[in-house]
Amino acid sequence: MTTMKEIAEKTGVSVSSVSLVLNGRDAGRVKPDIAKKVRQVADRMGYKPNPLARSLRTSHTRILGFISEEIATTPFAGGIILGAQDAASALGYMLITVNTDRRSDEDEQIAALKRYGVDGFLYAKMSNRVTDVPDSLEGYPTVLVDATDRAGRVPSVTPNEVNIGYDGTKRLIDAGCKRIAYVGCSDPMVAQSLRFQGYRRALEQAGLPYDDDLVVNVLFHKPAQDAVDRLITEQRPDGVFCFNDARALYVYQSALKLDLTIGSDLSVVGVDNHRLIAETVVPELTTVELPHYEMGYWATRKVIAMIEGRDRLKPSELAKTTSPHAPLDGPLETQVHCALVEKDSVASR
Repeated sequence: MTTMKEIAEKTGVSVSSVSLVLNGRDAGRVKPDIAKKVRQVADRMGYKPNPLARSLRTSHTRILGFISEEIATTPFAGGIILGAQDAASALGYMLITVNTDRRSDEDEQIAALKRYGVDGFLYAKMSNRVTDVPDSLEGYPTVLVDATDRAGRVPSVTPNEVNIGYDGTKRLIDAGCKRIAYVGCSDPMVAQSLRFQGYRRALEQAGLPYDDDLVVNVLFHKPAQDAVDRLITEQRPDGVFCFNDARALYVYQSALKLDLTIGSDLSVVGVDNHRLIAETVVPELTTVELPHYEMGYWATRKVIAMIEGRDRLKPSELAKTTSPHAPLDGPLETQVHCALVEKDSVASR
């Protein structure tokens, strides 16, 4: 394993200067050209920091705990975890992920992570909600992922739900749609109320009247399909914004029954960019992609910045993402603007 001493010998500088550079503490202490040379040599020689030695020097283990109740039950968990792992790796940290099933189990898992000496926590939910942060996380740098703190004390990152509704609806308006329906979710979810708010805002700004008859909120299975069938048959919208891609499937089925062509007779926009739906239906579904990777990536950068008192990643070093990176010094409740993924279910402009 390459050591700092070997890098110092190769570059002709002191071991202490190499240590400052490789630990990110060279600003104002080591000349920029020397620091650049040290980093280049370290990369060529395959230098990897020794976490144990570093933890003994700094009292930090450089380990983060990732906690969620639903990691094993949602198709989107992988994106959040991957984003968190990528950011942790870029900053020299390791991520330990645990899945909990109830509050008592959650406290046991948090206690176990503390025994590993974790420096901070990511506390994740797999659908945007308001939540209570466990008391056992008190005193530790903590960031909520896809959730907000009911008490308003812990930093959080969520999708910008209002903009999801606005952008999806505006895409239909830009395509020339005049009677735009909304197929929503009848569960009292944070995302439902905010996406509906965005839908109404887009209509208002375009000067289109809101019509309560063009709105239906459904759950799943036959009752949902029947409700959407009635909406399409009786109201004949020319565009439909759907709460998610799963509900867009009901619109596709209704169009098939009425011999309507999606993408010309009827334009449809969903939310999720769920690959098993958006890329399987014909025509493929235009949809707003939720920023799971981006939220995991941002939350990890944020908690590490809280631990270290700074953000070490420069703009040029950030991972390439579909949605733009949100600033770390923004509001306590940070929202990520989601990207609309163009496919074929909306009429040509």
